[in-house]
Amino acid sequence: MFVTGRTLEVDEMAKNRVDRRRAAFTLIELIAVIVVLAILAGVAVPRYFDYSDRARTAATQGTLGNVRSAIQNFYANSSLSGTPAYPTLVQMQTLGTVLQDQLPNNPYNNLSTITAATGAEFTARTVGGTAGWRYYVDNTTTPPSYGFYINSSTTTTMPASGGGFMTANQL
Repeated sequence: MFVTGRTLEVDEMAKNRVDRRRAAFTLIELIAVIVVLAILAGVAVPRYFDYSDRARTAATQGTLGNVRSAIQNFYANSSLSGTPAYPTLVQMQTLGTVLQDQLPNNPYNNLSTITAATGAEFTARTVGGTAGWRYYVDNTTTPPSYGFYINSSTTTTMPASGGGFMTANQL
């Protein structure tokens, strides 16, 4: 058999074309990969938002529990010294009086300020203004009363007794 230079060139070109076809993906393969990625994203994204909401709820519950314990501790100490009273708003805002560390930011509006609430606002858990937390205190009643809650009506992941979920200010 006699092979010319021209025949070798044609054979090489045909081989290169075949190699290029093997190295590339077909349209069907690309569509299949896109569909799989879309399904994975459809499952992962809602899970991420659920974890984020749970973290906000847990942070809120932790902060409320810590602050309410500090308020009760202040009341117990003042009872031992003679006059039982809950801390005033100024005492709540003064670092080292009731809270030993700065109050964490509200996870829903990212504010750490405390504003006063009236008894009616506390009972209704009214949300308003540009504060992270609301505080009600009445040391003139017997026994004195207080309330501390978050200044947000965002729905949490905490189940409500009547079904559905509680809002942050109900925690």
